[in-house]
Parts: sequence; C-alpha cells; structure tokens
Amino acid sequence: MIFNFFKKDNIYYGLVLGLIAPMLGMVIFEFIRFEPKNFKWFVHTLLHEDPSHRILSASLSISLIANALVFTYYINSLRDRTSKGILISTGLYGLIILLLKTLF
Repeated sequence: MIFNFFKKDNIYYGLVLGLIAPMLGMVIFEFIRFEPKNFKWFVHTLLHEDPSHRILSASLSISLIANALVFTYYINSLRDRTSKGILISTGLYGLIILLLKTLF
C-alpha cells in the first residue's frame, strides 16, 4: 500500500513532496551538524540565536539536495506531473533562500 502512494502522477502531490522533502533534509542536516538535545532547542537555535539567518539559509540550501533526489526519482520514473510540482516547490524554496540571504 505504501508503494502505491509513491506511484501517483499529480502536480499537487509533487508540490507537497517538494515542500516536505527539504524540511526533512534540513532537520536531518541540523541533527547531524549540531546534535541537538531536542527539537525545541533546534528551532530556538535557528530562529532566535542567529539574527542574520545565516545558519537557516545555509541549511535550507543544503536541504534542497533532498528535493533533487526526490525530483530525480520521479523524473526517471516518467512521472512528469509530479516532477513539475517538485520543480515548482524547489523554485519557491529558492526564492525564500534568496530573500533570506539578501534582506537579512
């Protein structure tokens, strides 16, 4: 049943996947890099102890690798609509990262 979940070819499904994958990638990156005590500490460090948001924008940039992996999987399995959704969400993340790096 779980394998059927990954076989969908829908642009909205791709948008959701493209928004979730970088979040998971960022959490994995931060837990490997900082080895935090708990999730609350992790969020507090990202939002309050880094006023220039350098750590957040760097971790978001690296977390897009997770999106690239998901995109590659769906493009190679010929699910083009899902791939389009993933690509759109990657662009949204890119704009957010660009705004964080230039405005703060």
